[in-house]
Amino acid sequence: MIVGASRGLGLAMAAELLHRGWNVVGTVQDGARTALHDLSDEHPGRIEIEPLDITEPDQITALHDRLAGRTFDILFHNAGTANPDDETIAKVSTEEFVRVMVTNALSPMRVIEGLQDLVPADGLIGIMSSGQGSVANNEKGGHEVYRGSKAALNQYMRCYAARHAGEARALLLMAPGWIRTALGGPNAPLGTEEAMPKIVDVLLSQQGKPGLRYLDRDGHTVPW
Repeated sequence: MIVGASRGLGLAMAAELLHRGWNVVGTVQDGARTALHDLSDEHPGRIEIEPLDITEPDQITALHDRLAGRTFDILFHNAGTANPDDETIAKVSTEEFVRVMVTNALSPMRVIEGLQDLVPADGLIGIMSSGQGSVANNEKGGHEVYRGSKAALNQYMRCYAARHAGEARALLLMAPGWIRTALGGPNAPLGTEEAMPKIVDVLLSQQGKPGLRYLDRDGHTVPW
């Protein structure tokens, strides 16, 4: 299951997993037709599409109720947002700060908490984080609000892992790198067709490995 699969990295992940023989349930934010619907038309019976606005807790509950009784080997949360790169903490409005933090830090954890029982004890739960969430690697600054939201996400996922210490489930924070998407922009060095096979390689390599890891697309550990 991929949360946030209508475009960008989520759509590319769905396509790559299909290529490798997986069936996918992907969420989209509203009822509008997306590229995921086109992908579904190309692979009849292998993609299911569910509506979900991750910032609405009632919708998370409703999605859980619709999927109750089913099992997902992997639950991967991809949905996220950004603000203008040069909008510093000194400049950002309270409303914009709250929007980014709720979307990137609070809502992913609500999704994980709300859907975790659909993943078996030996399954995998992953979230698309960012290398910009690394506090140790932040030597140049920039992207301040986005960085802060991903650092918060990482911290909350570590709290989640601590509460579930000793369990068999694999947990992954993925730092995909700078990739050409609507979020990454046109100047990124890699497209999704180049980056996603490596991302999925790392994702699948974590199956059966208990505990939390923060990895980049080459499988290297990212400093917290």
